[in-house]
Amino acid sequence: MSVDRQAAPGGAPSRTIWRATWRAWERAELAFDAVFGADGNPLRHLGALGFLFFWVMLGTGLYLYIVFEGTAEGAYRSIDALSAAALGSIIRSVHRYAADGFVVVTALHLVRELLAGRFTGARWFAWVTGVVLIWFLYASGIGGYWLVGDQLAQWSLTATAEWFDALPLFGLSMVRNFLSSGQMTDRFYALLSFLHVAIPLTLLLGMWLHIQRVTRPNVTPSRALMLGTFATLIALSLIKPVTSLLPPDYGAVPATIPVDWYYLFIHPLMDATSPAALWTMVMLATLVLAALPWLVRVSHEPVAQVDPANCNGCGRCFADCPFGAVVVEPRTDGRRGPGLARVLPELCVSCGICAGACPSSTPFRTVAELVTGIDMPQRSLAEMRSRMERALAGLEGSPRMLVFGCDRAADARVLERPDTGVISLLCTGQLPPSFIDYALRSGADGVLVTGCAEDGCYYRHGNTWTAQRIAGVREPHLRVSVPRERVRVVWAAEDDMANLRAAVEHFRAALTNLPPAESRHAARTKRPRRKEVALG
Repeated sequence: MSVDRQAAPGGAPSRTIWRATWRAWERAELAFDAVFGADGNPLRHLGALGFLFFWVMLGTGLYLYIVFEGTAEGAYRSIDALSAAALGSIIRSVHRYAADGFVVVTALHLVRELLAGRFTGARWFAWVTGVVLIWFLYASGIGGYWLVGDQLAQWSLTATAEWFDALPLFGLSMVRNFLSSGQMTDRFYALLSFLHVAIPLTLLLGMWLHIQRVTRPNVTPSRALMLGTFATLIALSLIKPVTSLLPPDYGAVPATIPVDWYYLFIHPLMDATSPAALWTMVMLATLVLAALPWLVRVSHEPVAQVDPANCNGCGRCFADCPFGAVVVEPRTDGRRGPGLARVLPELCVSCGICAGACPSSTPFRTVAELVTGIDMPQRSLAEMRSRMERALAGLEGSPRMLVFGCDRAADARVLERPDTGVISLLCTGQLPPSFIDYALRSGADGVLVTGCAEDGCYYRHGNTWTAQRIAGVREPHLRVSVPRERVRVVWAAEDDMANLRAAVEHFRAALTNLPPAESRHAARTKRPRRKEVALG
């Protein structure tokens, strides 16, 4: 079975480079996991770090705004006096370094989602809104430099005005407003102050829109990652505190200007090219990035389908869907139940997590064909049960192991051998826990479940929900009677095949010390299956 691991543009060479780059990124994430753990790995929580940096900027910015004097004469004086005080210097520096950090994690977040192919289909909304947010991020950051009122502010204001002068929108030149001190009025600084409040608030609104099509968005880092980030910001502030340059000299051009390359790189870039060329580059980059979900050709999987006769409206699919693609509505077919699930095709990413959450998704049902309340037509649970039964029937040797893998994680299919059967799922979250019980009752000595790396699920919550279901803290849960020593969960990214192999061998060695499956199930296999329970 061929698995399209991720979206990638271009032909075969482009896809090869794309996948090689993504595998290199995964290796970096695994290296960080070894040092910080999955919860503390910054590469796995870039979006949450972005929110953290924003709140740090907002908190420190409120303090700076209180002491800031928004006048032509007082702006430079108030910021310079703030930097002379120990606490003020730290707060100003933290504000600046948090802003730089926001740029870094935003850029890395964009690259990570791009390499992972998480920008097509139903994810287009988050991608496009994220691209638009980049403009507000830079407008907010560059505007902060203008408020300082030093030579760097003068240089940036002049360069920005020259850039906008290239647009045929204004009848007069904007640059002339920054060539003399008389043009820098109190009213102008009041405008800058207003913009530096309004633009970040608009950015916050955009960040809220950015996560509207995902459920349970990760906007708060773990405590360890949060404390580590705070410590880093404070350490940078103490080692290299942020200071102002000299007051502006409108009669001369500063000989040298230390540039913050995170925000102000566009000014040297314009100097190296031209204002018109810079507009062409940034607009073209914006349009290409925004159009990428439609420029990349990917095969779209069929979305989840609801069977009204087997849906009792319990809402578990609604609760577990990572993208809010399932809603529960009042029934109109006269059947029992509080409601009926309905799939929103424009939001469904075809992960199958909803099928794993459905209480009717159990292989113990005695029906000619297993039909569940919600299922994936391209890889149904009925097909999974048939494949599982065929795999178990063909196992030879001891111990006999069944592996449930994930199309988006380490390729578990290479583990197949005479005593080991492998079934790959759309997502590990597609696996109902009852299938583990069924496999053990049908002759498997052990069941190993694997999927994307911890905190790295391609579909966001698949491995988390699976772990919680197996642990018995989320419905549907694995029965208490299932021997946990015969169940193993191993998370492994696509480039973490070595660790998965090692975990399988370790599990196989542990199973050899347990009684064989025949003695445990000799009596049970003679019993008939349970009668079908009506769910409609």
